[in-house]
Amino acid sequence: MVYSRLSLYLIAMVTLLCFSACENKNSSGSANEGIPVNTVIVERRNVPVSFEYVAQTQSSHMVNIQARVNGFLEKRIYTEGAQVKRDDVLFLMDKKPFQAQVDAAQAALERQQAALETARLNFARVKPLAEQNALSKKDLDDAKGTYETNGASVEQAKAQLETALLNLSYCTITSPLDGITSAALKQDGSYLNIADSQLTTVSALSPIWVNFSLSENQVQWYRDQVKKGLLLPPQNDEYDVKVIQVNGTLFPHSGKITFTEPYFNAQTGTFLIRASVDNPEGTMRPNQYVRAKIEGAIRPNAILVPQRAVQQSAKGQFVWVVNKESQADFRPVQVGDWQGNNWFINDGLQSGEQIIVDGTVTLHPGALVKVAKTVQITYPSDPQQTIKETEMAKTPP
Repeated sequence: MVYSRLSLYLIAMVTLLCFSACENKNSSGSANEGIPVNTVIVERRNVPVSFEYVAQTQSSHMVNIQARVNGFLEKRIYTEGAQVKRDDVLFLMDKKPFQAQVDAAQAALERQQAALETARLNFARVKPLAEQNALSKKDLDDAKGTYETNGASVEQAKAQLETALLNLSYCTITSPLDGITSAALKQDGSYLNIADSQLTTVSALSPIWVNFSLSENQVQWYRDQVKKGLLLPPQNDEYDVKVIQVNGTLFPHSGKITFTEPYFNAQTGTFLIRASVDNPEGTMRPNQYVRAKIEGAIRPNAILVPQRAVQQSAKGQFVWVVNKESQADFRPVQVGDWQGNNWFINDGLQSGEQIIVDGTVTLHPGALVKVAKTVQITYPSDPQQTIKETEMAKTPP
């Protein structure tokens, strides 16, 4: 009985030792293989960058439509809120009083023209008689004066007729440009006078202005970046301006910056910048809120890394770098701006280094790592593209 108990005890001890040896062997093998991680290869490239600002649209040409003569408004022709073409009729005023003025001015002109003809014939008769001394010099001067006076009266009558015709034409109120109309401010039958004569407004839709503002700090930051060589503006500062609509889609037409306010606005603390954007379909309307995307600048010799690769410690931001022995090294870095899902690294990394982007939870300095795959950042030559990440299978070193 004693021997059987001793045998069972020995068997149990041997089994435990075997399990312990196997566990140590597996643990040793896992440590030798390293911690699986995903990495990215650092590369310096010229990277197109863009900036986004909250913006508001504005009509590039807005005209107040006003009556130019006093009178009664007869009829509104246009449909409120509709788009109109240049010279389309918007309103009609009562023409009868102005037509009467035209008729009176026409009659006055004809009367003056008849008087001029009589004076001309009289002067023509007096002139040869005065030359023969049959009439006095005074008679000649009177005839000539009457002729010239009537000539001036004719010109005056012509001017009055022209004024009357202009006033008559002002009864037909047309649009001076292609654009969109607003609501009518006067109803049919209203009496219009010059002091209160605004009828509506017409606003051009193409091109449309996109206004955005930069704070004093943003302007200074931009100047500092250019001065340090961290930012290269496009030639002649000809930035491309794209519009991001309220639903997040990109407006199909782009524009250029056409005006920069030379003065600082003390009330808003900003500088106003205006871009002109083609809007042939009239999709964008004045006073809409959009986002202006400014493209054309380049960061020279820049390093980009995914944002998830950059971590925060008590001493600042850092990344994990894979050294030549496939070990994780702690590397402090100085980060710059965001670009999509990536960070610009201003200092701390060199081209060709391999940094860890995934699998950093259990890392510590000197930890052995196994590269499962490499995340490659592609740098688009077309600044309209976005920087994308593609995954590539990679054999562990």
